[in-house]
Amino acid sequence: MAGNLTSEDDFSVLLRYSRPLLTTAGVITIITMIIGVAGNLLTVIALLRHSKIRTVAAAFIASLCISDLLFCFLVLPFGASQFFHGTWIHGDLLCTLVPMMRYGSVGVSLLSVATISINRYILIAWPSIYPKIYTKLKVALYIGIIWVFSYGLQIPTVLGVWGTFGFDEKLGTCSIIKDKNENSSKTAMFVIGFVLPCIVIIVCYSKIYWVVRKSHKRLSKHNSGVDTKRSEMHITKMVLVIFLCFTVCYLPLTIAKVFDPDVKSAPLLVLGYLLLYFAACVNPVIYVTMNKQYRQAYFDTLKCRVGSNFDSSSPVQHSKSIMSVMFLRNAVSPNPNKV
Repeated sequence: MAGNLTSEDDFSVLLRYSRPLLTTAGVITIITMIIGVAGNLLTVIALLRHSKIRTVAAAFIASLCISDLLFCFLVLPFGASQFFHGTWIHGDLLCTLVPMMRYGSVGVSLLSVATISINRYILIAWPSIYPKIYTKLKVALYIGIIWVFSYGLQIPTVLGVWGTFGFDEKLGTCSIIKDKNENSSKTAMFVIGFVLPCIVIIVCYSKIYWVVRKSHKRLSKHNSGVDTKRSEMHITKMVLVIFLCFTVCYLPLTIAKVFDPDVKSAPLLVLGYLLLYFAACVNPVIYVTMNKQYRQAYFDTLKCRVGSNFDSSSPVQHSKSIMSVMFLRNAVSPNPNKV
């Protein structure tokens, strides 16, 4: 455990990492923390101040941002400290709480991204049942389930019945280690926390692409002005950006921890942590700031203005959105009895 490390243990850990590498990683972590706190906090404030952009997707995005904000506040300071000192210096209790917060926060973020993907798919493919699935009460329930599940999954490890939290001398950090029965929940966390959300995202966006592609093919037969190729390329790029960012940020550390338990490649482990930390500040860019209306909300928030002349939920705008989605769906299945 962290509080029982000897000087020999400290030395063996430091041997795996060069001082310039650790210092650089620490500085990058601090910069990431500042950007992450600013970006996620700005997003949350914008959502609170501008009721006009509080859509169903915005609720999940807010949950995602709050999770990333907590990650930046409660995890990254210790991550930076660990890089600067080369080992854990904060005692046994925090050696349990910090990795628990890290795994829980990452779980909330990944499940939120997967839930947003499902939300987008249902909106595009099943607009008629969308209002029934996403009522205010149900959305709150979905978000609550995400948080309870992500942190509840840590309870067996906290209790030491399915692995335990402690100082991993091979990794040089506090993480999930084997319990007295040689059990560990790390592989299960990999499957539940990365593989399953990844599959959900791939399936949902593949289906979204298929629905939109089919609609454009049908529309192009009746409207020669529809630029099918351009639309398909735009959708492909968006899906590619979302999936690649998701993969690039989480996969390296996951691979390093699961498939390189002896830490034969220390730089890969450090890079994995930095990319994981970077995910906490890149999510607002991907899921929020790419939307013009959110950018306007950011601008109004920074100018200390409540509301603006845009209204994403106004009757006209809302009507156009519903009509567009229904038209898109009908273009794929013109017979309403077909599902």
